[in-house]
Amino acid sequence: MNSAVFPIIVPLFFAILLMFAPTQRVYQKIVATIGILSTLSMSVFVLQKVHTDGAQVVTFGSWQAPFGITMVADSISTLFVTAASLVTLFIIWYSFTAIDREREGNYYYAVVLLMLVGVNGAFTTGDLFNLFVFFEVFLMASYLLSVLGGTKQQLKESLKYMFINVFASALFVIGVAMLYAVVGTLNMADISVRVTQLEQPAIVTAISVVLFIVFAFKAALFPFFFWLPSAYSAPPIPIMALFGALLTKVGVYSILRTYTLLFPLDTTFTHTLLMILGIATMVVGCIGALASWNVVKIIIYNIFIAVGLLIYSISLFNEESFAGMLYYTVHDMLIKAALFLLVGLLVYVTGTQQLRQMGGILTRYPTFAWTFFIAILCIAGIPPFSGFIGKMLIVKGGFASGHIAGSIWVLFSSLIVLWSMIRIFIYAFWSKEGRFETVPKPTYVKMLVPTVTLVALCVAYGIFSSVVWPYVQDGAKLLMDPTLYSQFVLKGVK
Repeated sequence: MNSAVFPIIVPLFFAILLMFAPTQRVYQKIVATIGILSTLSMSVFVLQKVHTDGAQVVTFGSWQAPFGITMVADSISTLFVTAASLVTLFIIWYSFTAIDREREGNYYYAVVLLMLVGVNGAFTTGDLFNLFVFFEVFLMASYLLSVLGGTKQQLKESLKYMFINVFASALFVIGVAMLYAVVGTLNMADISVRVTQLEQPAIVTAISVVLFIVFAFKAALFPFFFWLPSAYSAPPIPIMALFGALLTKVGVYSILRTYTLLFPLDTTFTHTLLMILGIATMVVGCIGALASWNVVKIIIYNIFIAVGLLIYSISLFNEESFAGMLYYTVHDMLIKAALFLLVGLLVYVTGTQQLRQMGGILTRYPTFAWTFFIAILCIAGIPPFSGFIGKMLIVKGGFASGHIAGSIWVLFSSLIVLWSMIRIFIYAFWSKEGRFETVPKPTYVKMLVPTVTLVALCVAYGIFSSVVWPYVQDGAKLLMDPTLYSQFVLKGVK
């Protein structure tokens, strides 16, 4: 079997195994651990194979591309798949302590792996309709996770979340149908070739906007973000971390593929649209992060800032901005997951999400406090941490493209991110003692260990950036020349 499908087949296999004996907690934890470690191992293997041997392409059903169902593991998709698998590993590890017995007995770990199947499939698919299919896979899993436990707030917010995504999915099908009617194919590589031959007429640009709206809903891009703060704050912390780290990134990835591969010609309109909405999303995120006194909501609004930054970097359309975007996306997956886990621990030891009621944690839990402070340095982009490298490249790409104002705003938004997070540290950790819950030390340690390990990994990602840099460069070069993608997917097709 072609290695391109390993990161999809492996978690699917273990998700099926987890559906047996759902009430056996030891079985669930052992199988989930083996499943996610196997998925991560396969992801790293495919990442390295793509780097050394080139893109891996498999077309199912004995049909040659572009007629069969094509899966493509290239330097971009494998980088994101590896990051998604790594993040899921830490969230599952944290969940062993943070998720209650009732939720564990309702197929929690199986659904988490099924969600990873959808996310990895969306990153890997080479067919636009199957992108829709994998969207539905991870959305159905996210629906289950959002209501797991059945609290009143979860059920209320999940209805809004489901309605928005059903609407976006219907619009997705309409956009795909319109595109097929114009170009006669849904294979991404083939669409890229045919759109170039057609010189991207106005109707194709209009279709690209329809698909952009779909992906903007998924990525929570302005003005389609309104559903996210309440929907993401309802489930338990590990589920928030999974949603915040991965789901919006699939929307960003889809926009990246759409506007670099499928519709690369009418950049005067499409890339200006991306730039305006990217900056607007950052503005909304900054306002929300500064205005909120709920620690969970502060992290959620920081999701908007990152999404806006990534969309802005796509709009610049040069190799430096693409390299920065790829590097920063992996960084943001890791650090957002780490921050949600840290906030989960913060809420656990204080018994509240309200920042004004917290205080004195530095004295009682110094290891936790300084781990949180290091995570702040990472997300704010303080050198030499990983956030700095990605933002530096994006800003450099902005200056190279002549977009000075946008790049200055990126730098200013970093200061706002820093202040919104330092505010948590000052009130919750540094100030006089506030609320505390009676916390069993073994439980606290079990939640702290995966969190500290993930933050340490974020630090290592910045300090040892040279390790991942060759993979990032491969991806940036591929984005700059979409014909490379078409060549290795349609190889041998006349």
